[in-house]
Amino acid sequence: MPTKRQTVLVAMSGGVDSSVAAALMARRGYDVIGLTMQIWQESQTDPRHAGCCSLGAVEDARRVARQIGIPHYVMNFKEEFRKNVIDNFVEEYAAGRTPNPCVQCNKHVKFEILLQKMKELGCDKLVTGHYARIRRSANGSYRLLRARGEGKDQSYVLYMLGHEQLANSLFPMGEIADKAQTRNMAEDFGLHLAQKPDSQEICFVSEAGGYQEFLRKTRADLFSEGEIVDTTGKKVGTHDGIASFTVGQRRGIAVPARRPLYVISLEPKSNTVVVGEADDLLTHEVPIGDLYWHVPDPGKKGTPVHAKIRYNMSPLPARLYGGPAPRLVFKTAVRAVTPGQMAVCYQGQSVVAGGTITR
Repeated sequence: MPTKRQTVLVAMSGGVDSSVAAALMARRGYDVIGLTMQIWQESQTDPRHAGCCSLGAVEDARRVARQIGIPHYVMNFKEEFRKNVIDNFVEEYAAGRTPNPCVQCNKHVKFEILLQKMKELGCDKLVTGHYARIRRSANGSYRLLRARGEGKDQSYVLYMLGHEQLANSLFPMGEIADKAQTRNMAEDFGLHLAQKPDSQEICFVSEAGGYQEFLRKTRADLFSEGEIVDTTGKKVGTHDGIASFTVGQRRGIAVPARRPLYVISLEPKSNTVVVGEADDLLTHEVPIGDLYWHVPDPGKKGTPVHAKIRYNMSPLPARLYGGPAPRLVFKTAVRAVTPGQMAVCYQGQSVVAGGTITR
């Protein structure tokens, strides 16, 4: 008897990547259903400012679905997005940390709520436009791998995906070499958005005011005046709110000094910004919390890995220690370790662990 055609639910953000993913799955013989989440910027239609899942992006996704010839649905997830992503974003800045909202969206919305919708619609797999790969091991477990084209690899923001999520997902873009190839494929498919610019901003933050303006409107109390001190505790200036700063920042400090000053740490309890010189940003050890393990916890003995502490850096040699106080120890010092950002560890191409950088 012929094998039953699989039905896949494709998360279509209105961007080039997810649009090509949908077209690829249709070409490969899957029954494809497109779904776009309406989560923010309901009235934003300017493509220069509209993030994924805005009204303009919804219209782009709907048009692509018509071009491919697949059914397309729009679902309102604004409340779920606000609770799991927006509120967390604000609270992290209030705690003196610098969050990554894409990680929270992937964790709580795309690979939690969307997987639930996939099952409710009777689909076999969830497909997204992420640049990463999934492999099934001989023992039946699933592994998350870096994308074939390392310049577009997004495994960093997917480190928290567990066995069930990986088993029910497909990442067709993981085998693509680079964005130029993606755009060429979009042209070949006849998609109208083949040359649509990538979104560079946080999807719920307009380009005009940036994240600081968003925070001012949401939590004005985060912008109260406080002290800027050096690494000895000496006051060297004042600031208008710790939410205006992140570790490693140089611009906007406005403190006269013989050498360039950088933000070394943020102290929300005292509303203090600590500044220092470039060398003060260097460290070998990175504490990690909320750790997701894809291999057995190595405990105090540790395990060799290559790790990255921000999205746009290349993984560097380190040793990962587990137990009650997980930490990374890099062979060479890393710069501007930022609480709230993610530390993700690899062995070869596989993600083996990841978590949130703590103080």
